[in-house]
Amino acid sequence: MEKTEETTDLKVGKTNEELKQLVKEQYSLLALNSDSLKNACCCGTKPTGTSKKVYTIMSEDYSKLKGYEPDADLGVGCGLPTQYAGIKTGDVVIDLGSGAGNDCFIARSEVGESGQVIGLDFSPEMVAKARANNTKRGYTNVEFIEADIENMPLEDNSADVVVSNCVLNLLPQKNKIFKEVYRVLKPGGHFCVSDVVLNGVFPKEFTDNAAMYAGCISSAIQREEYLQEIKNANFKPITVQRTKTIEIPDSVLHEHLDQSTIQKYKAGNVGIYSITVTGEKQN
Repeated sequence: MEKTEETTDLKVGKTNEELKQLVKEQYSLLALNSDSLKNACCCGTKPTGTSKKVYTIMSEDYSKLKGYEPDADLGVGCGLPTQYAGIKTGDVVIDLGSGAGNDCFIARSEVGESGQVIGLDFSPEMVAKARANNTKRGYTNVEFIEADIENMPLEDNSADVVVSNCVLNLLPQKNKIFKEVYRVLKPGGHFCVSDVVLNGVFPKEFTDNAAMYAGCISSAIQREEYLQEIKNANFKPITVQRTKTIEIPDSVLHEHLDQSTIQKYKAGNVGIYSITVTGEKQN
C-alpha cells in the first residue's frame, strides 16, 4: 500500500511531512552556517547539545572534476553521480536536492552553453545560497528553484538527465520521487543518483535516534527495496554502477548512542552503503 502524507513512519514515529520538515531544518541550518557546520548533516552527523564535533562519514573528493566550485561544495554528498550520468553537450539536466549548487555547476561544464541545468531544493536558505553562487559566476543557463522533489513544478518529458547526490535517502516516499523522475524525463532519458541504502535489520534504538536520523541514515531503506522502487517506476535497464561500504566511526556512535545500542548494532550483521544507480526511460 502506498504511504500517504498522514502515514506514520514507524522508524521514528513521525509522519512523512514531519520527517521532511526535520530534514529541511537541518539543510537550512547547514546553508546558514556552512562555514562552521560544514559536513554537519546528511552524510555527516549534526552536533548536538554543546558538542562542537563534526564528522564527515561519506563525502567524496570533487576537487578534480571539471566545473568544481569549492564554495558550492558543502561536503554532504555520498558519491559522484555526474561521473556516471553520461551528460552530453546541449542536455537539459535536473539536480534533485541541489544544495549550494556543486553538482549543478559540474553538470553545467558538461552541457556547455547550449544546455540547461535546473537545481531543485526545498530549503529556501539553500536555494538562496545556490543562487548567490550562480550570480557570482554569471551563468545564464543554470537555474535554482525552491520545490518539493516529490512534486516537481516541471513539465512532463522535459529533461535528458536527472541526477541526485545523497538526497533521496533523506526523504520518506521514494516511490513518489522515482515516479516523478520518470515523468519529467524525456523518452530515452536517464537518471543517475548516489544514495544511501541499508542491509539487515538495525536495532530500533539506532533508527529511533533523532541525531542518527538527521545524520547518516535518515529515511534510508533496504537496498533491494530501493531498487524495487526504481523498477516499480518503470525504469529499465537499472544498473548499480558503484557500491561503497560506509563505516560509522566509533566516535560518532558514542556521541549519539548508549553502549547497549552500540553493541546491538555491531552484533547485528548489518551494513550501510552508498550506491550509485542509473536507470533509463524507454522510448
